Amino acid sequence: MKINIILADDHQIFRDGIKSLLSDESNLEIIGEASNGDELLSLLKIKSPDILILDLSMPRITGIELTKIITEQYPDIKILILSMHKNEEFVVNAMINGAKGYLPKDTSRKELLDAIASISDGEEYLGKLISSSILKSYIKKSYSGFDRLDKEEQLTSREIEIIELIGKGFSNKEIADKLFISVRTVDSHKNHIMCKLKLRTTAELIIYGIKNKIIEIE
Repeated sequence: MKINIILADDHQIFRDGIKSLLSDESNLEIIGEASNGDELLSLLKIKSPDILILDLSMPRITGIELTKIITEQYPDIKILILSMHKNEEFVVNAMINGAKGYLPKDTSRKELLDAIASISDGEEYLGKLISSSILKSYIKKSYSGFDRLDKEEQLTSREIEIIELIGKGFSNKEIADKLFISVRTVDSHKNHIMCKLKLRTTAELIIYGIKNKIIEIE
């Protein structure tokens, strides 16, 4: 089954480069392109991609604003940010507003394909240069004054263990291998944690883990 993709970037040469990188992948199909926010929103009224590859520095409507709008209006579309911005504020804002992945524009072809595959499978993906340590650094600066959160539901020891491993940057498969359980079981635990804590994204889960001293900041 093909993964349908829309590219949104204000530079034609960059969109052409991504198309070239993905052209040999028989399971991927570029079904549309947009060069600004208005064009993208109009395109989404007639095209339904599985994945949107989006630049943050978009004319007319910023990438963060677009991420929020699209997540609310088209919740089935998974957004992968591909941006020149590598600092933690951009990463956290994108992920909290609904992006499923974030890569720097100087990423490798392999990592781009890995990100597309992971996001398509329902995981979130941060590039090797944008690890959970960057998220934790930002969270430490931004949330250090917050008190521990009180939650009605108690986490099980297994759920706490999974949050710890997510905080260390482990993928679902790596967590499964480490705990000797299936990837499906990891997915089930993670979904239950998110539902129990009323969280939407991995970034929010990491924030929760740090505030509640489940994830240690070195």
